[in-house]
Amino acid sequence: MLCPLLFLSAFIVLAGAQQQSVTQPSVVDISSCPITYYGQKYEKLYVTFTRRDIVMCFDKFYDPRNEGDCIVGSSPDKRRAAFNIVQAESVLERWVKNKTQTIQNSLRCSVQITMQISSSKISLHLLNFGTEAALSLEAHGTGLVAFYTQVSDVLINKVEVNNVLNNNHNDTIDISGCRHSDTVYKPGTVVNSDPQICSSVTCSETATLQTSGCGPLEHCQGNGICVLDTMLDSTCTVTGPTVIDVHGHMNSIQDRCAYSLFSTPSLPDFLVLGNFRDRRRKDVSFLDSVTLRVDGHDIHLEQGGRVQLDDSTLTLSSSPQLVHGVQLSKDQTGVTAELTNLNISVFFDGNTAQILLEGPAGSSVEGLCGNSSSSLSDLRLSEYSSTSCEMQYSETADSTIDCTSVTERCNLLKEAPFSSCNTDIDPEPYITACTDTLCKYPAVDGLNCQFLKAYARACSLHNHALDGWTSNTGCSSEAFCQDRTCSDHEFCGEKTVSGDTRCFCRTIFASKYQANNSLGDATVCKENSASLTLVGCLLEDKDINYSALHLNDPTCRGRVDKLTHMVTFSFNSSNRCGTVVTTNNSYIIYKNTIRSQNYSDVITRKDQVQIDFSCVYSQPNINTATFRIRDWSVAQCITSGAWNYTLTIKAYTNAGRTQLVEWNSELQLNEKIWMVLKTDGLDGSMVSVVTDSCWATDKASPTSSPRHDLIINGCANPADPTVQVEENGLATSTYFSFNMFRFTGGSSDIFLHCQLHLCPKQGNNCIPTCNTPARVRRSASLTYEPEAPAFISVSWTY
Repeated sequence: MLCPLLFLSAFIVLAGAQQQSVTQPSVVDISSCPITYYGQKYEKLYVTFTRRDIVMCFDKFYDPRNEGDCIVGSSPDKRRAAFNIVQAESVLERWVKNKTQTIQNSLRCSVQITMQISSSKISLHLLNFGTEAALSLEAHGTGLVAFYTQVSDVLINKVEVNNVLNNNHNDTIDISGCRHSDTVYKPGTVVNSDPQICSSVTCSETATLQTSGCGPLEHCQGNGICVLDTMLDSTCTVTGPTVIDVHGHMNSIQDRCAYSLFSTPSLPDFLVLGNFRDRRRKDVSFLDSVTLRVDGHDIHLEQGGRVQLDDSTLTLSSSPQLVHGVQLSKDQTGVTAELTNLNISVFFDGNTAQILLEGPAGSSVEGLCGNSSSSLSDLRLSEYSSTSCEMQYSETADSTIDCTSVTERCNLLKEAPFSSCNTDIDPEPYITACTDTLCKYPAVDGLNCQFLKAYARACSLHNHALDGWTSNTGCSSEAFCQDRTCSDHEFCGEKTVSGDTRCFCRTIFASKYQANNSLGDATVCKENSASLTLVGCLLEDKDINYSALHLNDPTCRGRVDKLTHMVTFSFNSSNRCGTVVTTNNSYIIYKNTIRSQNYSDVITRKDQVQIDFSCVYSQPNINTATFRIRDWSVAQCITSGAWNYTLTIKAYTNAGRTQLVEWNSELQLNEKIWMVLKTDGLDGSMVSVVTDSCWATDKASPTSSPRHDLIINGCANPADPTVQVEENGLATSTYFSFNMFRFTGGSSDIFLHCQLHLCPKQGNNCIPTCNTPARVRRSASLTYEPEAPAFISVSWTY
């Protein structure tokens, strides 16, 4: 049976690769098929011929005084060897895996080396399995052939073919491994070193190196446990847009996304993340809230000292409350969350977060607090961020900001009493964060003290009290905006220079309203109701008290959503709140007005508010609909924006309009028929339906002839004494009657067409004035001229 290696010559050489024949010391480029030799990846082979051997080294030319990573074997005849790069082949992959019983990855390619040694034809193969590798030798001839693998001057293994002792023509070995501290480890090796240094080395089954030990802020306490050093840089501060990591390095967040602040591999179910949002400017972001993800639950620390567990608000005090292994407490300075099993605490005062690390942990700090210069895209948490959070804005500079004064203010951190802490905590990152922010953003909403306060608290965490810093700077140690809760589109800021606070609109949220000079959203029209919602923080910007606003009816006032602070005004058919109904050629318009005060007052010292909003009904516009009289009704749905209504026409055989004309009804000439045009979905207290005219034809087209008029200008045709208009313009339905007929000399089909319109009752008498007697009262004060008529057509046969 032919072994797989024998037909390697039939395999496809990699594109662009050429056979290289070597007869003298040469460098062979194997970058298209790099070999990971006992854990070290190489892209070159340094080939040397000695008096007795061929030496192929990976790291340099062979030097007997300083040996490297090499494969050594008997020198070929004429000192000639040929090198090829060969594509992977599944048969060869299976064969090698079967021979080694250790290779797990897939074969990617191989380096084929062919040569002649005495009477034997030699094929040597370096096989690339990714992080793993194998060495195969095939020899055909007589005698012993062997190649040895070595790392530095240490012999590791060998491949050997002895055609004298047996008939085996090939041998394969696994040359995979891992390297750590100049030591080679076999795949599947786990080495725990002396617990005094708390380190371990793992070489996985696929030759992937994994090491564990104390992180950059930790030391081994001698029993295999790493302890975080209680050092000054074990505090991470996040304030405004700035992150100052545990090493004292800083970075600035330019967008409005959520980022990982702190995590550690030893606590896979614990994560601290920061949410950044805009406030008064689009181009400056601020830390807005902090979230602790613990065992699948989210604990949100928000502005105003509000704390939420998932979707529930917690009530906290100075006495710690245990929530999913986290001790939560709150005082006048802010909220503290402490992990009870690891001395890790998170403090948040609504503007600044500080994470203190001072307990045992199994690995280093990750997230922006571990390395603030980490790639932001790798630490961005999309599940906690809005889809547009990465968009960045530019705005014109604020000409009112005096950057020189700002810099002097920020440099107070180098003066007493702060200077007593400077040797332990570097003030420069805090000064840079302060000047970068306040030279671009106005010093309002507590920002004049925010960076000073953050530094003072970082010092206090490391036993520097900084007595008198608040009186020297005019600042307070209490949390800004404590116990004031704002909605998601708001932030808490200073209302007056005296320190009063309120909720302000975030500038990106407000910009869509300001672009239209609007205080709220578009009118929402539903069936027989309308509502308009105003934005609470925009009203406050205009110094408008929502509680002083009302509709035309002063008793109709706005309702405030306690969560969003949006104010909604509405009216409906049961409570019209002074709604005025008007008409034009196309619409019935329901209009109301939000007002700030009674306009009959003689004087006012505040801007008056007048916001009109309306909803409309369109006049009916129904296409011609044909039905036989025994198909007892036809319905048409009419849509006008968000207000819809349905118009139905039905035929009856009795004056009480209880006997519908059914499909099997037999109608006789001169038999009286009552026709009802009824609407559903209209407010009958505000609007009426008026039938302007109805006529019959023997064809579907309303303009065809012959034609017979039944109703003209809302009244019965005096030329047909059988027609009686029984109700028209009084409500949302009309009906009339006539005696059945047919056109002489034409079709037996009868098509009925009607024109209708909607009439607002307010200020109008919608009942047509007729000169002939009728069953309904008619007004002499209204001469009716139909507006924007619409057609309804029906037909029947008998």
